[in-house]
Amino acid sequence: MVSTRPAALLVHGLGGTAYDLGALGRTLEDADIVTHSPVLPGHGGSPEDLLSVGWEDWVESIRKEYRALKAKHKVVHLAGVCLGGLVALEVARRENHQDKLALYAPPMFLDGWSLPKLTWLRHAVYLVPRLAKKMRVPEVSPFGIKNVRIRKAIQQRFERGDRFHYAYIPLACIREVDRLRRQLKRHLHEITCPTLIVHADEDDITSPRSAHYLMQYLGGPVDFMPLSNSYHMVMVDNERAEVLQRSLKFFNAAPQAKAAEPSYGWTAYVAA
Repeated sequence: MVSTRPAALLVHGLGGTAYDLGALGRTLEDADIVTHSPVLPGHGGSPEDLLSVGWEDWVESIRKEYRALKAKHKVVHLAGVCLGGLVALEVARRENHQDKLALYAPPMFLDGWSLPKLTWLRHAVYLVPRLAKKMRVPEVSPFGIKNVRIRKAIQQRFERGDRFHYAYIPLACIREVDRLRRQLKRHLHEITCPTLIVHADEDDITSPRSAHYLMQYLGGPVDFMPLSNSYHMVMVDNERAEVLQRSLKFFNAAPQAKAAEPSYGWTAYVAA
């Protein structure tokens, strides 16, 4: 029997885990939405695991999860942060998704202020056989976080070697993200579901150009939430509470009585 209780499929970012989503899963669960946060192929182990997967593997894995949820729930929403947003977009297109779609800092362009000015040269490196597999893109400060306390805690987690997020990404994996972006640009008009886009004005990885591009070319109605006090990791940065409330409103979920901020997600790493 198909449940009338809505579900939400949440997709984490590149090199990350469910921590990228902050308190989104728990918040939606508290509002009576069933949530599922699978691990993308190549994630949850070591960065070298990414060398054996491509963007189609990410999309098809989430597509499989989507269909499984659709078999159990009448309504299934999609949400993704960073790479997860791009994957969610392609899944929405292939599945003719008509429920809600939330995108948090979707990187249609790699043009954030913290990236090296010669980032565009990666396309030349891709042309050299096997070179992209040998090159690494390290996670460096500010880690997509404007909040100084959280950023310091993230730095300490990396130094201890905690496995909440990869310390680097093979350049070959960035090539797969670029391939997914090119795929999406050809088909954005086919995505007609209601979409929420949350993007920070000071995103250090992908500028607001990404959000405006999506608003221009998506085929359905778009609700845009710009942020003025966050960087790339919008679900765990300074305006995370506002993002959660806007998300609940977008998913038509009734918020529970306000309580102290829960201790999970990246914010749990910050001492009180």
